[in-house]
Amino acid sequence: MTVATAKTPPAAPAIRPFTIDTPEADLEDLRARIRATRWPEKETVADNSQGPRLETMQKLARYWLNEYDWRKVEARLNVLPNFITAIDGLDIHFIHVRSKHENALPVIITHGWPGSVIEQLKIIDPLVNPTAHGGKASDAFDVVIPSMPGYGYSGKPTTPGWDQARIARAWAVLMKRLGYTRYVAQGGDWGAIVNDQLALQGHAELIGMHTNLPVAIPGEISKAAAAGSPAPAGLSAEEKRAYETVVLLYKTIPTQYFMASHPQTLYGVADSPIGVAAWLIDHDPISLRLIARAFDGEATGLARDDVLDNATLFWLTNTTISAARLYWDGFPKVDFGPKNVSIPVAVSVFPDEQYHTPRSWAERAYPRLIHYNQLEKGGHFAAWEQPKLLVDEMRVGLRSLR
Repeated sequence: MTVATAKTPPAAPAIRPFTIDTPEADLEDLRARIRATRWPEKETVADNSQGPRLETMQKLARYWLNEYDWRKVEARLNVLPNFITAIDGLDIHFIHVRSKHENALPVIITHGWPGSVIEQLKIIDPLVNPTAHGGKASDAFDVVIPSMPGYGYSGKPTTPGWDQARIARAWAVLMKRLGYTRYVAQGGDWGAIVNDQLALQGHAELIGMHTNLPVAIPGEISKAAAAGSPAPAGLSAEEKRAYETVVLLYKTIPTQYFMASHPQTLYGVADSPIGVAAWLIDHDPISLRLIARAFDGEATGLARDDVLDNATLFWLTNTTISAARLYWDGFPKVDFGPKNVSIPVAVSVFPDEQYHTPRSWAERAYPRLIHYNQLEKGGHFAAWEQPKLLVDEMRVGLRSLR
């Protein structure tokens, strides 16, 4: 298991610096377990409809075993200012990078599942140091990226209750502890769900947010899609197309439904690196195709190292099950419908997202919609896959709040 060393003793102030230090024995154990994988037979179909294909996973295993280098991403992480602080009885890990530019806008960015802070590594410097990445000094952000409870280097909850609302309250404490009296939030996947809760809780310091997964499916759409019924009457052509994506969404998230019911059953997955990797990459059909292409040698938004940096972090921190418990705690409470979020909201719609959000839906969910844009490429893991596009959207979408 990865050993995290604090640079200050336990009696240090509330926020203490943090360094990642992975014992070589853990990496040797990882490689030994990959070599010892007991492979099943080949799938009986010619696509990913039964899950990640045997050929894909064996290519992944060969690269993981023979070419992948965890020390590279460990070094990338350790170059950044990492910290640990206790909130609500749990240690929370976070990256905090302050911009050199004056009047930088603070932003807290929340990852999702099966992600981690690794999802956001590509967007940190463009946000903090915009003049080196085609932006202006006035585009600068101070960036805070926490690891959600049970993920990465944050603590693992030992009792139930760490749902999206509790995480949001913890993020509000974190930003106050860092001295921010005015900030924005960004996220997709669970990050978008947490940020909706952060907005609904009425924290005065939160002045707006950007989302790349609008939590904006109208109630009548969600109800009909879940039942597999025809699209409700009166929809526009775009809304009808969006409805079909919602129908597909409810049919193609079996891993999420499983974690919402029995996360503790994942013993076998947590005991096998290949099991961990397969579980993580089977998030949704479009993302799975993207990842498979990466291991087929095609140039995509995700590289093989991107995929394995995240899988290796899950393995080394043994967080397969602790991360999955967020679904047990939080998924039954997820409402994908409008909640009348009252703060200003910027929305970016990526074409390969799990469902499409027309402007009409976004306006119902976010009455103070300050930005709406449909991108030409990109999917569910926008920061990871299309970092430049996401950074541009954050700059433009949140500019009016500076």
